[in-house]
Amino acid sequence: MTPEPRVVDLNADLGESFGAWRLGDDEAMLAIVTSANVACGFHAGDPLTMRRVCARAIARGVRIGAQVSYRDLAGFGRREMTVPPDELAAEILYQIAALDGIARAEGGRVSYVKPHGALYNRSARDRDQAAAIAAAVVSYDPELPLLTLPGSATEAAAAEVRLRAVTEAFADRGYTDDGSLVPRGQPGALVTDPLAVAARAVSMVTEGAVGTIEGHRVEVSPRSLCVHGDTPGAVLLAGAVRDALERAGVTVAPFV
Repeated sequence: MTPEPRVVDLNADLGESFGAWRLGDDEAMLAIVTSANVACGFHAGDPLTMRRVCARAIARGVRIGAQVSYRDLAGFGRREMTVPPDELAAEILYQIAALDGIARAEGGRVSYVKPHGALYNRSARDRDQAAAIAAAVVSYDPELPLLTLPGSATEAAAAEVRLRAVTEAFADRGYTDDGSLVPRGQPGALVTDPLAVAARAVSMVTEGAVGTIEGHRVEVSPRSLCVHGDTPGAVLLAGAVRDALERAGVTVAPFV
């Protein structure tokens, strides 16, 4: 029996510059990744940055995702907040609509949604915030997939409203034994060696597992792999991941 071909998406957080502040190399990353999680102005990004990234992504055939966040420019969306569900849903809806409007003006569209930073981590365990995210996505377009951790509250909330959840793993982030990400600022949170990141990516896709900071292995089931655009050496990391995957016989292609 011929094994099914292995296919994975490669995504990155892009469009995170703001005004005179420049973060990451969007142009170089767009030549490597297949999906771009574009900041929508709440944790980073501004209208001109959003428009430029959308235009370049469309030109390269890279899918555009709305990278939605808490309203936290000062903290880059990495400070956890307790936001009432109706307010959070409205803010997420606002962000999706803004980016989709810009993308459509450039001849494309938003193809999926991914929470950012503290919202991503909080909603993975908080059913109310996860439900607010899912409700916002469904209210805008029930066909939009939601990118999230497997087994998370976000994945469960998506299922409750018949929203497609796409499982994700992080090649450049440390994992704990329970499958969660090591909090930023703690030892092992970031993996920045290109060879290590590439090896982790191949293991995630071909073996369905990755090593943890405790020295064990945890199961993952990624349809998409993330390399953060603001990780030191992000372009080298993303290039190493894509090369290693393709050498391992994995097809790198969008999930939508």
